[in-house]
Amino acid sequence: MPTLVAVGAQWGDEGKGKIVDWLATRADLVVRFHGGNNAGHTLVVDGEQTVLHVVPSGILQPGTINVIGPGVVVDPEVLISELEALKERGILRDPSRVRVSGRAHVILPWHKQLDLAREETARKAIGTTGRGIGPTYEDKVARRGIRVADLLDPRSLREALDRIADFKNFELTKYLNWDPVDVDALYEAAIEWGRYLEPFVDHAGRLLDRALRDRKSVLFEGAQGTFLDIDHGTYPYVTSSNCVSGAACTGAGIGPTKIERVLGITKAYTTRVGGGPFPTEMMGEQGERLQKAGHEFGATTGRKRRCGWLDAVMLRESVTVNGYTSLAVNKLDVLSGFGELQIATAYRVDGKLTEDFPMTLDEIVRAEPVFETMSGFEEDITGVRSFETLPDAARRYVERVETLAGIPVELISVGPGRDETIVRADPFKR
Repeated sequence: MPTLVAVGAQWGDEGKGKIVDWLATRADLVVRFHGGNNAGHTLVVDGEQTVLHVVPSGILQPGTINVIGPGVVVDPEVLISELEALKERGILRDPSRVRVSGRAHVILPWHKQLDLAREETARKAIGTTGRGIGPTYEDKVARRGIRVADLLDPRSLREALDRIADFKNFELTKYLNWDPVDVDALYEAAIEWGRYLEPFVDHAGRLLDRALRDRKSVLFEGAQGTFLDIDHGTYPYVTSSNCVSGAACTGAGIGPTKIERVLGITKAYTTRVGGGPFPTEMMGEQGERLQKAGHEFGATTGRKRRCGWLDAVMLRESVTVNGYTSLAVNKLDVLSGFGELQIATAYRVDGKLTEDFPMTLDEIVRAEPVFETMSGFEEDITGVRSFETLPDAARRYVERVETLAGIPVELISVGPGRDETIVRADPFKR
């Protein structure tokens, strides 16, 4: 019963899609357990790029079952569009390869309108993607949400939409000065969504329980990253779900005794999209150089990512809250050509040195990184497939990351392709 949770160790965009795609070659099931289509995973196989926002990254593996758990919020239009595109490419021929929890909450038009309207009128924008993720989670917690299973029951769906619409349209029209949502049109669209999705709807928890009893290998795929977690991230510049490894249990519908290993995925440097503090951010020419070399533009939004040196203070905090058993380091190849490399090993906050990640946003804003400088490397490493044949400086950099994090680095990405990976150990195995 090999089970592995793979989550981002930074602010998202760590290259989880590439790593999860590689891990999926060893998995019978791949499970998405939180978030929505505000996250994009980019997969490159045989030179062909696939960007997924809802469907789990195991879809490119023939025979792998891909599960969208109850912790995910689903935009039916986006999901249907992805499924149709996968069908057209011949990747998805059997609906049983994609299972959608009937308990997953549905992103509706008013959620997206509220997201955009609030961001537009906010005194200080959070940097939301405007996909309606936050408002949908709000309704979930307030017990006024619509779930995927509701789309299959026209009568109860109509009653629920009518009940919720007055509240939503009041906020849109009276408070935010936006147009109301046409409930009749929404109902008709929702009925069509339900008809399309019905063959994909399943009970995720029972499906996973049967798979684990049959000794199937299961990979739990996280979205966003640890420091966007609603509880453990740089609040309020966070997403609306729990992104840490513990969320795999509630977001998929299994118990904690079923999880064996946890893989943290980090870039060899640090990036962030949108607002919020960023202690190691590189301003000016160096930051732009790293941005261009790493092609740092969001797969979902197209926004430029802010870039900075690797932050080991963040990484240690991420190890603490996730319980990683190992790390995957992405984009080591991007650091080629930098004469010197830096890693933040501590912060100085109000003159006091600390190796711990601060508790409050104000402290993070005031944090001054304390850098350790290491020699860089000039060689192109995209063709390297073993740790031993990496340049000495690149090996020392990875070994220093291991020491600072306190756990082994088992995977190293040296390019975007699935095969451009150095495997020091299989994260699925003990």
